[in-house]
Amino acid sequence: QVQLVESGGGLVQAGGSLRLSCADSGRTVSGYAMGWFRQAPGKEREFVAAISWTWNNTYYADSVKGRFTISRDNAKNTVSLVMNSLKPEDTAVYYCAADVHGRSWGAIANGGMDYWGKGALVTVSS
Repeated sequence: QVQLVESGGGLVQAGGSLRLSCADSGRTVSGYAMGWFRQAPGKEREFVAAISWTWNNTYYADSVKGRFTISRDNAKNTVSLVMNSLKPEDTAVYYCAADVHGRSWGAIANGGMDYWGKGALVTVSS
């Protein structure tokens, strides 16, 4: 059973940085594509970034490209999201997710993941 737990959320001023981490407390996330999604108050959940298992290929939403970086450490069974140049509109609950079925980037971006964490709140003040 995959059990994802996010950490590293918090309050930061606009222009600042935060690092989110996701760990699988149930099994290793090795072999799975992993992604980050977010949901702002009153809005639908949206895709942020994803990373493949093979070759560590990455895929980003246009809104975070150049500011956010997703990475994984398979030895530690963790996936991280480094967020730089944060904006108030980045305020949201951030969710880590795993794809165990080898979906396309498009399907992943549409939220087609199999396991989800409970989320970590990121608040960016202006």
